[in-house]
Amino acid sequence: MPEQERELNVLEPLEIEPGEQDDAAAEEKPAEAVETASKEEGAAAEPEQAGPSELEKLKAERDQLLDRVARMQAEFENARKRGERERNEFREFAAAGVVEQFLPVLDNFQLALKAGGSADQLRSGVELIVKQMEEILRQMQVVPVPAVGEAFDPRLHEALGAVERDDIPDQHVAEEVRRGYKMRDRLLRPALVRIAHNAKQVNE
Repeated sequence: MPEQERELNVLEPLEIEPGEQDDAAAEEKPAEAVETASKEEGAAAEPEQAGPSELEKLKAERDQLLDRVARMQAEFENARKRGERERNEFREFAAAGVVEQFLPVLDNFQLALKAGGSADQLRSGVELIVKQMEEILRQMQVVPVPAVGEAFDPRLHEALGAVERDDIPDQHVAEEVRRGYKMRDRLLRPALVRIAHNAKQVNE
């Protein structure tokens, strides 16, 4: 019996295989992984809580920008209409001023038609009216386009045809069919002319 007790008391240490140690560590790791995952989910959940307030802020900024754009469009449209109305009023005012200046000319024409007299008297009256009209145009800085005797200029003259002339240089205006006018440097209408064809000058 003492020998059996001695054998039982002397036990050799329990040896654990390497694979068994890994299994034990693996059993502990899932618990740590679950804890870490829970922390990460909690951290990820925090931005979701701040998300709605950020979205509302962006929507408010968007609404402010849309309102500002709508106001700018309305202001631009009002300015455009106001400018167009002012231009129309200016044109009407300018036209009224021109018409007012020509009313006396119209009065003189009507008086000339009502007056009795010879053809010479009527002609003299018409000549006075023409001078009156030319004076009004001169005050408006409207002047005739130089024509007869001038070199043909397609920017100022419109050729109706050519005539044989030996007293006028070739390619110069021989006749004025309709007078042209310009206002300052702007051409209102070209002069309608006939151009001289000087055969003698061409042959030389």
